[in-house]
Amino acid sequence: MRQHSLACVALNTCTLAFAEAERYLPTLLDHVEILLRKYGLETEPINIRMTGCPNGCARPYLAEIGFIGKAPGRYNLYLGAAHNGERLNKLYQEQLDEAGILKTLEPIFADFSKNRSSDERFGDFVIRQGYVKSTEQGRRFHD
Repeated sequence: MRQHSLACVALNTCTLAFAEAERYLPTLLDHVEILLRKYGLETEPINIRMTGCPNGCARPYLAEIGFIGKAPGRYNLYLGAAHNGERLNKLYQEQLDEAGILKTLEPIFADFSKNRSSDERFGDFVIRQGYVKSTEQGRRFHD
């Protein structure tokens, strides 16, 4: 999972950032890894990307799990991009702190562990299960 993760520099380097990204993502991933191990998903190659603002320097809109900083310690959670980058994700939850992120992701990881199809990627699974709708065109990103 860490090999498939990316973050922008965000605070303190970028004046556009509202929240941490590069300095915070490793800490968040420590907690996410605990959840993944709990459900036997520790080797799953899930794309996770985080930015400190909506400008998208780390391409969070192409992540199976994307975090976009909205305020210090608060992130919007996006789900459902294609692992290979051919589909954008969708907004799932807004203004989550770390506890909220983990509380939101845990039941999805549990569902993924139990109900995914053979060789199904996380981004495809969250669409098939109805957590978010598929983004077929960039013009319909918010539909």
